[in-house]
Amino acid sequence: MPLQSPLLRELAAAVRHGIPDALGTFWRHAATRGTPLVEPDPEGDPAWRLVTFLRRDEPGRPASDVLALLHTVTDKDRHAGDLAPHLMDKVEGTDVWAISHRLRADHRASYQFFVAHGPREETLRADRNAWLHVLDSAVPDPLSALPELPSRDGRNPSSVMALPDAPAQEWAAPRPGTARGARADAVVDGRRVHVHLPAGHRADGGPYPVVVLLDGEMWGPVLDFGTTLDNLYADGRMPPAVTLMVDTMGRARRMEDLSCSEGFVDWLADVLLPWAARTHGATDDPARTVVAGQSAGGLTAAFAAFRRPERFGNALSQSGSFWWPDGTEFDGGSEWLTRQFAVSEKLPVRLRVEVGLQEWMLLPQNRHLRNVLEARGYDVAYGEFNGGHDYACWRGGLAGGLAALLGDRG
Repeated sequence: MPLQSPLLRELAAAVRHGIPDALGTFWRHAATRGTPLVEPDPEGDPAWRLVTFLRRDEPGRPASDVLALLHTVTDKDRHAGDLAPHLMDKVEGTDVWAISHRLRADHRASYQFFVAHGPREETLRADRNAWLHVLDSAVPDPLSALPELPSRDGRNPSSVMALPDAPAQEWAAPRPGTARGARADAVVDGRRVHVHLPAGHRADGGPYPVVVLLDGEMWGPVLDFGTTLDNLYADGRMPPAVTLMVDTMGRARRMEDLSCSEGFVDWLADVLLPWAARTHGATDDPARTVVAGQSAGGLTAAFAAFRRPERFGNALSQSGSFWWPDGTEFDGGSEWLTRQFAVSEKLPVRLRVEVGLQEWMLLPQNRHLRNVLEARGYDVAYGEFNGGHDYACWRGGLAGGLAALLGDRG
Protein backbone atom coordinates (compact mmCIF):
# COMPACT_ATOMS: atom_id res chain seq x y z
CA MET A 1 0.00 0.00 0.00
CA PRO A 2 1.44 3.44 -0.88
CA LEU A 3 2.51 5.45 2.16
CA GLN A 4 0.09 8.28 2.86
CA SER A 5 2.12 10.20 5.46
CA PRO A 6 4.55 12.75 4.00
CA LEU A 7 6.93 12.07 6.89
CA LEU A 8 6.93 8.36 6.15
CA ARG A 9 7.49 8.98 2.44
CA GLU A 10 10.48 11.14 3.37
CA LEU A 11 11.79 8.34 5.59
CA ALA A 12 11.37 5.72 2.87
CA ALA A 13 13.18 7.91 0.36
CA ALA A 14 16.02 8.61 2.82
CA VAL A 15 16.47 4.89 3.50
CA ARG A 16 16.48 4.05 -0.20
CA HIS A 17 19.18 6.67 -0.80
CA GLY A 18 21.29 5.45 2.09
CA ILE A 19 21.20 8.68 4.08
CA PRO A 20 23.11 8.00 7.33
CA ASP A 21 21.00 7.60 10.48
CA ALA A 22 17.76 8.35 8.62
CA LEU A 23 15.87 5.81 10.72
CA GLY A 24 17.34 7.02 14.00
CA THR A 25 16.47 10.62 13.10
CA PHE A 26 12.90 9.58 12.33
CA TRP A 27 12.39 7.80 15.65
CA ARG A 28 13.95 10.65 17.62
CA HIS A 29 11.58 13.04 15.88
CA ALA A 30 8.62 10.78 16.70
CA ALA A 31 9.69 10.52 20.35
CA THR A 32 10.03 14.30 20.65
CA ARG A 33 6.81 15.10 18.84
CA GLY A 34 4.81 12.24 20.31
CA THR A 35 2.66 9.78 18.43
CA PRO A 36 0.47 9.27 16.54
CA LEU A 37 1.78 11.58 13.81
CA VAL A 38 -0.82 14.23 13.00
CA GLU A 39 -0.42 15.89 9.62
CA PRO A 40 -2.59 18.14 7.42
CA ASP A 41 -5.46 16.54 5.55
CA PRO A 42 -4.27 15.27 2.15
CA GLU A 43 -7.49 16.64 0.65
CA GLY A 44 -6.85 20.08 2.09
CA ASP A 45 -9.87 20.19 4.42
CA PRO A 46 -8.94 22.02 7.67
CA ALA A 47 -11.62 20.07 9.56
CA TRP A 48 -9.74 16.79 8.99
CA ARG A 49 -6.27 15.39 9.68
CA LEU A 50 -4.10 12.56 8.45
CA VAL A 51 -3.29 10.50 11.55
CA THR A 52 -0.52 7.89 11.35
CA PHE A 53 0.00 5.31 14.10
CA LEU A 54 3.52 3.92 14.51
CA ARG A 55 4.92 0.80 16.12
CA ARG A 56 8.63 0.00 16.30
CA ASP A 57 9.58 -3.62 15.74
CA GLU A 58 11.42 -5.39 18.53
CA PRO A 59 14.87 -6.27 17.15
CA GLY A 60 15.04 -9.65 18.86
CA ARG A 61 11.50 -10.73 18.00
CA PRO A 62 10.11 -9.06 14.89
CA ALA A 63 6.35 -9.17 14.45
CA SER A 64 4.63 -11.11 11.71
CA ASP A 65 1.84 -8.51 11.72
CA VAL A 66 0.62 -5.64 13.88
CA LEU A 67 -3.02 -4.64 14.34
CA ALA A 68 -3.79 -1.05 15.30
CA LEU A 69 -6.83 -1.09 17.60
CA LEU A 70 -8.55 2.30 17.47
CA HIS A 71 -11.41 2.10 19.94
CA THR A 72 -14.83 1.56 18.34
CA VAL A 73 -13.48 2.22 14.83
CA THR A 74 -11.72 -1.16 14.82
CA ASP A 75 -14.60 -2.76 16.75
CA LYS A 76 -17.00 -1.85 13.97
CA ASP A 77 -14.98 -3.78 11.40
CA ARG A 78 -14.49 -6.65 13.83
CA HIS A 79 -18.26 -6.92 14.19
CA ALA A 80 -18.43 -7.07 10.39
CA GLY A 81 -15.86 -9.88 10.46
CA ASP A 82 -13.04 -7.97 8.74
CA LEU A 83 -9.97 -6.82 10.65
CA ALA A 84 -7.80 -6.47 7.53
CA PRO A 85 -8.27 -2.67 7.29
CA HIS A 86 -6.43 -2.38 10.62
CA LEU A 87 -3.29 -4.28 9.67
CA MET A 88 -0.27 -1.99 9.82
CA ASP A 89 2.24 -1.91 6.94
CA LYS A 90 5.97 -2.41 7.33
CA VAL A 91 8.00 0.43 5.79
CA GLU A 92 10.52 -1.33 3.55
CA GLY A 93 14.05 -1.44 4.91
CA THR A 94 13.03 -0.18 8.37
CA ASP A 95 11.66 -1.34 11.70
CA VAL A 96 8.60 0.90 11.27
CA TRP A 97 5.07 -0.46 11.26
CA ALA A 98 2.53 2.21 10.26
CA ILE A 99 -1.10 2.79 9.38
CA SER A 100 -2.81 6.07 8.47
CA HIS A 101 -6.41 7.15 8.99
CA ARG A 102 -8.13 10.26 7.72
CA LEU A 103 -9.98 11.50 10.81
CA ARG A 104 -12.01 14.54 11.68
CA ALA A 105 -9.97 16.99 13.74
CA ASP A 106 -12.21 16.69 16.82
CA HIS A 107 -11.79 12.91 17.20
CA ARG A 108 -10.72 11.39 20.53
CA ALA A 109 -10.12 7.69 21.09
CA SER A 110 -8.11 5.24 23.12
CA TYR A 111 -5.95 2.84 21.14
CA GLN A 112 -3.55 -0.10 21.47
CA PHE A 113 -1.45 -2.40 19.30
CA PHE A 114 -1.71 -6.16 18.95
CA VAL A 115 1.69 -7.52 18.00
CA ALA A 116 1.32 -10.87 16.21
CA HIS A 117 3.83 -13.68 15.86
CA GLY A 118 1.98 -16.19 13.77
CA PRO A 119 -0.02 -16.80 10.61
CA ARG A 120 -1.97 -13.82 9.31
CA GLU A 121 -5.17 -15.84 9.13
CA GLU A 122 -4.97 -16.33 12.90
CA THR A 123 -4.34 -12.62 13.48
CA LEU A 124 -7.41 -11.71 11.43
CA ARG A 125 -9.83 -14.06 13.17
CA ALA A 126 -12.83 -12.03 14.30
CA ASP A 127 -14.69 -14.57 16.46
CA ARG A 128 -15.26 -13.71 20.10
CA ASN A 129 -12.57 -15.93 21.60
CA ALA A 130 -9.92 -14.68 19.19
CA TRP A 131 -10.94 -11.08 19.83
CA LEU A 132 -10.73 -11.54 23.58
CA HIS A 133 -7.19 -12.87 23.11
CA VAL A 134 -6.34 -9.75 21.11
CA LEU A 135 -7.72 -7.48 23.83
CA ASP A 136 -5.94 -9.40 26.58
CA SER A 137 -2.61 -9.12 24.76
CA ALA A 138 -2.79 -5.61 23.27
CA VAL A 139 -0.26 -3.03 24.45
CA PRO A 140 -0.14 0.78 24.60
CA ASP A 141 1.94 3.05 22.40
CA PRO A 142 5.22 3.86 24.22
CA LEU A 143 5.61 7.12 22.28
CA SER A 144 2.07 8.42 22.82
CA ALA A 145 1.88 12.13 23.43
CA LEU A 146 -0.77 11.82 26.17
CA PRO A 147 -0.96 9.98 29.52
CA GLU A 148 -2.18 6.40 29.36
CA LEU A 149 -5.73 5.37 30.19
CA PRO A 150 -5.66 2.68 32.91
CA SER A 151 -7.46 -0.60 32.39
CA ARG A 152 -8.68 -3.44 34.64
CA ASP A 153 -8.98 -7.21 34.68
CA GLY A 154 -5.24 -7.58 34.15
CA ARG A 155 -5.27 -5.89 30.76
CA ASN A 156 -2.67 -3.35 29.69
CA PRO A 157 -3.47 0.37 29.71
CA SER A 158 -4.46 2.13 26.51
CA SER A 159 -2.93 5.13 24.85
CA VAL A 160 -5.10 8.13 24.00
CA MET A 161 -5.35 10.09 20.77
CA ALA A 162 -6.91 13.55 21.01
CA LEU A 163 -6.86 15.56 17.80
CA PRO A 164 -6.56 19.35 17.96
CA ASP A 165 -10.27 20.17 17.95
CA ALA A 166 -11.34 17.46 20.41
CA PRO A 167 -13.12 18.90 23.48
CA ALA A 168 -10.70 19.82 26.22
CA GLN A 169 -10.51 17.64 29.33
CA GLU A 170 -8.93 20.23 31.57
CA TRP A 171 -10.04 18.64 34.84
CA ALA A 172 -8.70 15.12 34.32
CA ALA A 173 -5.11 15.46 35.56
CA PRO A 174 -3.92 16.17 39.12
CA ARG A 175 -2.99 19.79 39.75
CA PRO A 176 -0.32 20.93 42.18
CA GLY A 177 -1.82 22.88 45.03
CA THR A 178 -5.40 21.75 44.52
CA ALA A 179 -7.06 20.55 47.71
CA ARG A 180 -7.60 16.81 47.54
CA GLY A 181 -10.75 15.17 48.77
CA ALA A 182 -10.92 11.93 50.72
CA ARG A 183 -11.92 8.43 49.69
CA ALA A 184 -14.06 6.53 52.16
CA ASP A 185 -14.75 3.09 50.73
CA ALA A 186 -17.62 1.20 52.30
CA VAL A 187 -19.82 -1.86 51.99
CA VAL A 188 -23.49 -0.91 52.00
CA ASP A 189 -25.94 -3.78 52.36
CA GLY A 190 -23.37 -6.15 50.86
CA ARG A 191 -22.33 -3.96 47.94
CA ARG A 192 -19.03 -2.09 47.59
CA VAL A 193 -19.28 1.67 47.24
CA HIS A 194 -16.30 3.95 46.59
CA VAL A 195 -17.16 7.28 48.21
CA HIS A 196 -15.42 10.51 47.27
CA LEU A 197 -15.77 13.34 49.78
CA PRO A 198 -14.72 16.90 48.95
CA ALA A 199 -11.86 18.57 50.78
CA GLY A 200 -13.07 19.95 54.10
CA HIS A 201 -16.10 17.68 54.19
CA ARG A 202 -17.90 17.29 57.51
CA ALA A 203 -20.79 14.91 58.01
CA ASP A 204 -22.66 17.67 59.86
CA GLY A 205 -21.73 20.29 57.26
CA GLY A 206 -24.38 19.38 54.69
CA PRO A 207 -26.69 18.72 53.18
CA TYR A 208 -24.33 18.15 50.26
CA PRO A 209 -25.41 17.49 46.68
CA VAL A 210 -25.07 13.82 45.86
CA VAL A 211 -23.84 12.03 42.74
CA VAL A 212 -24.54 8.32 42.18
CA LEU A 213 -22.05 7.04 39.63
CA LEU A 214 -22.57 3.57 38.20
CA ASP A 215 -19.68 1.22 37.28
CA GLY A 216 -17.96 2.70 40.30
CA GLU A 217 -15.16 0.12 40.30
CA MET A 218 -13.90 1.83 37.12
CA TRP A 219 -14.44 5.46 38.12
CA GLY A 220 -12.96 5.02 41.59
CA PRO A 221 -9.99 2.63 41.89
CA VAL A 222 -9.08 2.49 38.19
CA LEU A 223 -9.68 5.95 36.72
CA ASP A 224 -9.46 8.06 39.90
CA PHE A 225 -12.37 10.30 38.97
CA GLY A 226 -11.97 11.90 42.39
CA THR A 227 -9.13 13.99 40.90
CA THR A 228 -11.57 15.41 38.34
CA LEU A 229 -14.06 16.21 41.09
CA ASP A 230 -11.40 17.99 43.14
CA ASN A 231 -10.49 20.14 40.14
CA LEU A 232 -14.14 20.94 39.39
CA TYR A 233 -14.62 22.09 42.98
CA ALA A 234 -11.43 24.16 42.93
CA ASP A 235 -12.57 25.91 39.74
CA GLY A 236 -16.03 26.60 41.15
CA ARG A 237 -17.69 24.61 38.39
CA MET A 238 -19.87 22.61 40.78
CA PRO A 239 -20.55 22.69 44.52
CA PRO A 240 -18.75 20.14 46.73
CA ALA A 241 -20.74 16.91 46.61
CA VAL A 242 -20.85 13.44 48.08
CA THR A 243 -20.08 11.07 45.20
CA LEU A 244 -21.11 7.42 45.49
CA MET A 245 -19.33 5.21 42.96
CA VAL A 246 -21.35 2.01 43.05
CA ASP A 247 -19.54 -1.25 42.31
CA THR A 248 -21.35 -3.56 39.89
CA MET A 249 -19.98 -6.67 41.66
CA GLY A 250 -19.08 -8.67 38.55
CA ARG A 251 -20.27 -9.10 34.97
CA ALA A 252 -23.32 -11.26 35.68
CA ARG A 253 -24.55 -8.94 38.44
CA ARG A 254 -23.93 -5.92 36.21
CA MET A 255 -26.07 -7.33 33.41
CA GLU A 256 -28.86 -8.04 35.87
CA ASP A 257 -28.78 -4.69 37.68
CA LEU A 258 -28.15 -2.35 34.74
CA SER A 259 -31.06 -3.44 32.57
CA CYS A 260 -33.94 -1.33 33.87
CA SER A 261 -33.99 -3.31 37.12
CA GLU A 262 -36.65 -1.95 39.45
CA GLY A 263 -35.04 -3.72 42.40
CA PHE A 264 -31.63 -2.16 41.80
CA VAL A 265 -32.98 1.35 41.31
CA ASP A 266 -35.13 1.02 44.41
CA TRP A 267 -32.01 -0.10 46.33
CA LEU A 268 -30.21 3.03 45.18
CA ALA A 269 -33.14 5.21 46.25
CA ASP A 270 -34.19 3.48 49.47
CA VAL A 271 -30.92 2.08 50.84
CA LEU A 272 -27.91 3.83 49.36
CA LEU A 273 -29.15 7.43 49.41
CA PRO A 274 -30.47 7.28 53.01
CA TRP A 275 -27.18 5.68 54.10
CA ALA A 276 -25.26 8.53 52.44
CA ALA A 277 -27.48 11.06 54.19
CA ARG A 278 -26.88 9.49 57.60
CA THR A 279 -23.18 8.85 57.14
CA HIS A 280 -21.96 11.73 54.99
CA GLY A 281 -24.60 14.46 55.14
CA ALA A 282 -25.89 13.91 51.59
CA THR A 283 -29.04 15.75 50.56
CA ASP A 284 -32.46 14.19 50.04
CA ASP A 285 -33.37 16.93 47.53
CA PRO A 286 -33.92 15.33 44.09
CA ALA A 287 -33.02 18.61 42.38
CA ARG A 288 -29.51 18.29 43.86
CA THR A 289 -29.14 14.57 43.18
CA VAL A 290 -27.61 13.17 39.98
CA VAL A 291 -27.45 9.57 38.80
CA ALA A 292 -24.94 8.98 36.00
CA GLY A 293 -23.79 6.03 33.94
CA GLN A 294 -22.39 4.80 30.66
CA SER A 295 -23.60 2.13 28.24
CA ALA A 296 -25.96 -0.10 30.26
CA GLY A 297 -25.30 2.34 33.10
CA GLY A 298 -26.55 5.17 30.88
CA LEU A 299 -29.77 3.25 30.28
CA THR A 300 -30.09 2.68 34.02
CA ALA A 301 -29.43 6.33 34.91
CA ALA A 302 -32.33 7.41 32.70
CA PHE A 303 -34.48 4.60 34.10
CA ALA A 304 -33.72 5.71 37.66
CA ALA A 305 -35.06 9.19 36.88
CA PHE A 306 -38.11 7.62 35.25
CA ARG A 307 -38.90 5.18 38.06
CA ARG A 308 -37.91 7.29 41.09
CA PRO A 309 -38.12 10.98 40.11
CA GLU A 310 -38.76 11.93 43.75
CA ARG A 311 -35.19 10.79 44.52
CA PHE A 312 -33.32 11.28 41.23
CA GLY A 313 -34.11 14.68 39.76
CA ASN A 314 -31.17 14.62 37.35
CA ALA A 315 -29.88 11.86 35.08
CA LEU A 316 -26.71 11.86 32.98
CA SER A 317 -26.61 9.15 30.32
CA GLN A 318 -23.51 8.55 28.20
CA SER A 319 -23.71 6.15 25.27
CA GLY A 320 -26.85 4.68 26.78
CA SER A 321 -27.94 1.21 25.64
CA PHE A 322 -31.43 2.36 24.75
CA TRP A 323 -31.87 -0.54 22.34
CA TRP A 324 -32.67 -2.67 25.39
CA PRO A 325 -34.11 -5.29 25.51
CA ASP A 326 -34.01 -6.04 21.76
CA GLY A 327 -31.10 -5.02 19.55
CA THR A 328 -33.29 -4.37 16.51
CA GLU A 329 -34.33 -0.81 15.84
CA PHE A 330 -37.79 0.62 16.33
CA ASP A 331 -39.75 -2.64 16.47
CA GLY A 332 -42.20 -3.77 19.09
CA GLY A 333 -39.54 -5.32 21.30
CA SER A 334 -36.85 -2.65 21.31
CA GLU A 335 -36.26 0.67 23.07
CA TRP A 336 -38.56 -0.09 25.98
CA LEU A 337 -37.54 2.90 28.09
CA THR A 338 -37.93 5.37 25.24
CA ARG A 339 -41.47 4.10 24.72
CA GLN A 340 -42.21 4.55 28.43
CA PHE A 341 -41.12 8.19 28.28
CA ALA A 342 -43.31 8.62 25.19
CA VAL A 343 -46.54 7.28 26.70
CA SER A 344 -46.22 8.20 30.39
CA GLU A 345 -46.98 11.41 32.21
CA LYS A 346 -44.14 13.94 31.99
CA LEU A 347 -41.91 13.79 35.06
CA PRO A 348 -40.14 16.63 36.93
CA VAL A 349 -36.61 15.51 35.98
CA ARG A 350 -33.73 16.89 33.94
CA LEU A 351 -31.71 14.71 31.60
CA ARG A 352 -28.41 15.04 29.80
CA VAL A 353 -27.82 12.54 27.04
CA GLU A 354 -24.67 12.15 24.96
CA VAL A 355 -23.42 9.57 22.49
CA GLY A 356 -20.43 9.13 20.20
CA LEU A 357 -20.62 9.67 16.47
CA GLN A 358 -18.61 6.47 16.01
CA GLU A 359 -21.15 4.39 17.97
CA TRP A 360 -22.96 2.96 14.99
CA MET A 361 -25.05 0.64 17.18
CA LEU A 362 -26.22 3.31 19.62
CA LEU A 363 -26.47 6.58 17.71
CA PRO A 364 -29.98 6.06 16.23
CA GLN A 365 -31.48 4.97 19.55
CA ASN A 366 -30.01 7.91 21.47
CA ARG A 367 -31.27 10.34 18.85
CA HIS A 368 -34.70 8.73 19.08
CA LEU A 369 -34.74 9.17 22.86
CA ARG A 370 -33.78 12.82 22.44
CA ASN A 371 -36.62 13.36 19.98
CA VAL A 372 -39.14 11.75 22.33
CA LEU A 373 -37.96 13.74 25.35
CA GLU A 374 -38.05 17.01 23.42
CA ALA A 375 -41.52 16.24 22.05
CA ARG A 376 -42.78 15.57 25.58
CA GLY A 377 -41.34 18.88 26.83
CA TYR A 378 -38.58 17.50 29.05
CA ASP A 379 -35.62 19.60 30.17
CA VAL A 380 -33.07 17.66 28.12
CA ALA A 381 -29.60 18.57 26.91
CA TYR A 382 -28.28 16.37 24.11
CA GLY A 383 -24.80 16.14 22.65
CA GLU A 384 -22.75 14.05 20.24
CA PHE A 385 -18.98 13.72 20.58
CA ASN A 386 -16.65 12.47 17.87
CA GLY A 387 -15.53 9.26 19.52
CA GLY A 388 -16.75 5.86 20.53
CA HIS A 389 -17.77 3.64 23.44
CA ASP A 390 -14.74 4.80 25.32
CA TYR A 391 -13.74 5.96 28.80
CA ALA A 392 -11.27 8.31 27.11
CA CYS A 393 -14.34 10.25 25.88
CA TRP A 394 -16.71 9.58 28.77
CA ARG A 395 -14.47 11.07 31.46
CA GLY A 396 -14.69 14.49 29.81
CA GLY A 397 -18.43 14.30 29.20
CA LEU A 398 -19.02 13.13 32.76
CA ALA A 399 -17.16 16.11 34.17
CA GLY A 400 -18.97 18.58 31.95
CA GLY A 401 -22.34 16.95 32.55
CA LEU A 402 -22.05 17.03 36.34
CA ALA A 403 -20.96 20.66 36.22
CA ALA A 404 -23.96 21.53 34.07
CA LEU A 405 -26.47 19.65 36.22
CA LEU A 406 -25.21 20.78 39.62
CA GLY A 407 -23.26 23.94 38.87
CA ASP A 408 -26.33 26.16 38.72
CA ARG A 409 -27.96 24.55 41.74
CA GLY A 410 -25.27 25.06 44.36
